[in-house]
Amino acid sequence: MRSHVSNGGSEDHQILKWNLLTSETSLVVKLPDDIYPVDLHWFPKTVGVKKQNQTEIFVLTSTDGKFHLTSKTGRIEKSVEAHKGAVLAGRWNYDGTALITAGEDGQIKIWSKSGMLRSTLASQGSPVYSVAWGPDSDRILYTSGRQLIIKPLQPSAKVIQWKAHDGIILKVDWNSVNDLILSGGEDCKYKVWDSFGRLLYSSLFLDYSITSLSWAPDGEVFAVGSFNTLRLCDKTGWSYALEKPNTGSVFSLAWSADGTQLAGACGNGHVIFAHVVEQHWEWKNFVITLTKRRTMQVRNVINDAVDILEFRDRVIKASLAYGHLVVATSLQCYVYNSGNWNTPLIFDLKEGTVSLILQAEKHFLLVDGAGLYTFSYEGRLISSPKFPGMRADILNAQSVSLSNDTIAVRDKSDEKVVLLFDALTGKALGDGKPLSHKLEVVEVALDHCGPSNERKIALVDKNRDLYLTSVRHLGREPKICKIGSMVHSMAWNDAANILCGVQDGQLTMWYYPSAVFTDKELLPKTLYIKDGSEFSRAPHIVSFVGTKVTLRQGDGSLVYSNVPPYPALLHEYSASARWEDALRLCRFAKDQSLWACLAGMAMANRDLDTAEMAYAAIRELPRVQYIKFIKEQPSKESTLAHMLMFSGQVQEAEATLLQAGLFYQAIQVNIDLFNWERALELAVKHKTHVDTVLAYRQKFLQKFGRKETNKRFLQYAEGVEVDWEKIQAKIEMELAKEREKAANASVRSSGVLRR
Repeated sequence: MRSHVSNGGSEDHQILKWNLLTSETSLVVKLPDDIYPVDLHWFPKTVGVKKQNQTEIFVLTSTDGKFHLTSKTGRIEKSVEAHKGAVLAGRWNYDGTALITAGEDGQIKIWSKSGMLRSTLASQGSPVYSVAWGPDSDRILYTSGRQLIIKPLQPSAKVIQWKAHDGIILKVDWNSVNDLILSGGEDCKYKVWDSFGRLLYSSLFLDYSITSLSWAPDGEVFAVGSFNTLRLCDKTGWSYALEKPNTGSVFSLAWSADGTQLAGACGNGHVIFAHVVEQHWEWKNFVITLTKRRTMQVRNVINDAVDILEFRDRVIKASLAYGHLVVATSLQCYVYNSGNWNTPLIFDLKEGTVSLILQAEKHFLLVDGAGLYTFSYEGRLISSPKFPGMRADILNAQSVSLSNDTIAVRDKSDEKVVLLFDALTGKALGDGKPLSHKLEVVEVALDHCGPSNERKIALVDKNRDLYLTSVRHLGREPKICKIGSMVHSMAWNDAANILCGVQDGQLTMWYYPSAVFTDKELLPKTLYIKDGSEFSRAPHIVSFVGTKVTLRQGDGSLVYSNVPPYPALLHEYSASARWEDALRLCRFAKDQSLWACLAGMAMANRDLDTAEMAYAAIRELPRVQYIKFIKEQPSKESTLAHMLMFSGQVQEAEATLLQAGLFYQAIQVNIDLFNWERALELAVKHKTHVDTVLAYRQKFLQKFGRKETNKRFLQYAEGVEVDWEKIQAKIEMELAKEREKAANASVRSSGVLRR
């Protein structure tokens, strides 16, 4: 972070403005002598609205209890008597439809855009020093001495209030992207809270009171100001950088819309400007550093070769993955291939500042205030998904995910919903129905490998439970299966569908998460857990590339953790059906979790011989016996049905048998599962084997010494006699018929092949 100083002023009744590109200063307005300004806030630039004339006003609050709506030319359009005593804060909400003011008189008032009073939200005995809007402009955060209060605008909704500091709180801010709250005060500490008032980070005692703090627009970093001090911090709380400008207390901080520059109003009448530099990106053997606002340095750590990349405008966002570096400046996008740093592909960007770049192997996604855009690495616009109520300005890496064929976006208007789009067309997937979860979703991640019809999405909900489900499901309701709990961060591997997560302080690898769809009980056996003692509190996964997991610890340091290379190899063998190689690998590695993965993969791909060996290796004897039973089935349909049964898909299994006309087998499946009523229903419907169902039911009741109480069974038992010999003969005949049918079918198909 670099800073330099310019002059400004407030006590001299002047409002000045600076052009940061040309460093020119100009006077906006010379205020009347009786107006001493306290706070000012520009009307928010509403995204995608072409009518810019309305937005060029700002609100100015003053010590005489008024606020003034002022145009950019310096004309005071309207002055409104608002409070007794000074108006300490004035803030527009995110879309500029309302203004909130807080006063020395302890009142908080909401005004319309034109300055008409809508309501008095709160009255208290002490001054309100700072106020902030919630992300959806439906709640207000304000200070009350040492307490913080979140008050919803709905009159009946619950107010959250808690003691936040040991001294008077002077400043608060609430970010709309990450939904986190900052507070700082006279106890010389700054703290980060979530929107429920839970403490996420508390700084040590600093030398002086915290006089200002402000979130960067994208919510990744924040700035803190106090006496002769300016600090840049990560959203998790640790400090990136500390500057000591000799300017007195920094009373107010404001970020540029792109989050690259910061301005601070200082006690000695100066204004300081700071620029965020020295960001790092790593991928495989490349380390890239933003050395100046318009310059990057690329270092290849293998041969120490260094390349310098120069840009025409300042760098706003960058991303490095899959052999490509994507850099967004204020006007253009540069795409570099890691094989050649000399000739980037450059294309112009529309208006709006890029707030997020996500990469997949074949393309990348840019998010700016106006929307989402998928580009190929050749710079061609592929698609731009649209959805109702889209607020692209508040999307972040947790709420959007990209793979080669799919884009997933967590819906802001209903956080239980995940919207899914085809990355190549931008249209909603399948029948356009989004994915609905039972709780609010806080993080989504798509896997990167394999065919598009097997694409999976992992999601963490607000209870911190981890779920897995399929993205493309034909007509059926998707099965959302829980695979972990207490998960605070997660990432898919770039080269195989292996998921890693920080689960309850431990680094956990799900070697084959899809096992949950074929055999739920196999899943715990496919995990690899690393003890968390080598990590400090709350590590966060930065990336999972190859066999290396990069974690950022709570204190900001990076830790690397290696995982064995075998699971990725196993995924590769399974994808190309090289089962012999897979068995050889498992025998070589002698690792139970690999055998468990192989068992799941072989069952999913319906390779029964391999599955039998793998299950035998992890001593799952009931499974081995069932697989043997499946192999002995007389027809393809029966085999398929029992494989579905193996995965717990009972209805699908029954439907398969009924479709093939194998009524007895469908009835027998239900008898085996003790679904007596369904078995009887099928027997009656297809007018066959009613006696079989009754016979098995009688045997079952005798075994437990119980009497028949079910009316339907009593009714049929009267008219049907049960003769076990007849029943056995009938069953034998059914099986013989099925074998004959299967043999005929195979003869027919081989005949067709010969022809």
